Order: sequence, then C-alpha cells, then structure tokens
Amino acid sequence: MSTTEDARPLRRDAERNRRRMLEAAAEVFAARGLSATLDDVAHHAGLGVGTVYRRFADKDALIEALFEDRIRALVALAETACRAADPWEGLVTYLEAASSRMAADRGLREAVTTPGRGQVGVTLARAELGPRVDELARRCREAGVLRPDVAGTDIATLVHAVQAAAQIGGAISPEHWRRTLGILLDGLTPARPAPTPLPGAALSEGEFHEAMSARQGRPGRA
Repeated sequence: MSTTEDARPLRRDAERNRRRMLEAAAEVFAARGLSATLDDVAHHAGLGVGTVYRRFADKDALIEALFEDRIRALVALAETACRAADPWEGLVTYLEAASSRMAADRGLREAVTTPGRGQVGVTLARAELGPRVDELARRCREAGVLRPDVAGTDIATLVHAVQAAAQIGGAISPEHWRRTLGILLDGLTPARPAPTPLPGAALSEGEFHEAMSARQGRPGRA
C-alpha cells in the first residue's frame, strides 16, 4: 500500500476527532461557560487529553475555532432572514433565532461579551454578520416597518441587551429573555395600535433579587 493511501485514514481520523472535540466543547461550554478546561472537553469527548492538546494548543485556540463555527451559523440565519418576503418577519425571525441560540449557550454569550475572547469570530462578525444585519434593517426601514433612525448597530446592541435578560432569568426563568425581546421589538416600530402581548410572566420581585444576587455571587434573600 502506498504512503498516500496509508495517510488517508489518519487524516480522516484526525478530522473526525476534531469534530468530536468541537461538539464536546460546544456542549461543555454551553452548560458551564468558558471556565471549563480542555481536560473537561477531552473527558466529555471520550478522548485522551493529549489528543486534544495536539489539535488545540490551549483553550483559547479551541474557543476561537468553536466561536467561528457559531458566528458562521448566525451569518447563515441572517442570510435566510434577508430573503424573507416580509422584511419585518425576517428581522424578528433572525432576532428570535439568534437570541435563542445565545440564551441556551453560556459559552457563546461569554465569548461575545468578554473582551479578548473569540477574536476570529469578532472579525468574522464585522466582515460578514454586520453587513447582513444592516441589510435586514435597511429592508425594514424601506418597508416602513422600522423606525427610520434605527441602524444595524442598534439591532446588534439589542441582541446584547436580550442576552443580559437571559443571564438575569437564568435557571429561575429560562425564557425571560423573550419578554425583553418583545418589549424591544415594540420600541423598534414606528407605530403600533396597541402593545404586543408579551410572552411568559414577569419575574416577581423576589425572583428578580434572587437572580441579581446570583449574578453578583451573593446568596439570595431568605
């Protein structure tokens, strides 16, 4: 058997292991955030720690690869939304899908909001995601369903605000972010005959203070 033929299975195995590492990292970081270690990822993937370190020099390299995958998925969502026949429906669909993915993925939220994390993904977001979100906003402005002074960067800021709501809701109210998104969407429109009904219930005062205490590392109220 030739050297080339011998090498092919090794390359296939290496790529298969890489995908296993990324899938395991996605699950581990989604549940535990970026404080999880490469050892945690290797254990979850059922691979030796040395195998992970041979492919990714350190955790930051793994985060870069994973974050790039996640941003490409958001770019695909935005592209689909830009083709929607109804511009407003396209914008809302994108915001709901992007917000849902980030709310369910603690690692992605932390990569987006932590300076110095996921620089490849940040560059990709600026080059490919940003222009598509700009296009979503432009289509809605031209259709008269979006305030004329709202820009694509306002839409991006809105996504970050919704993620703050996802963090506040936490395990107490995992869908809390949907209420915040509903409030913000109403604020984007030039006019509505009446407020749009909000999904779910508002946090009680006790739940809100418990959630804020948990975020700041303090015990909740008795």
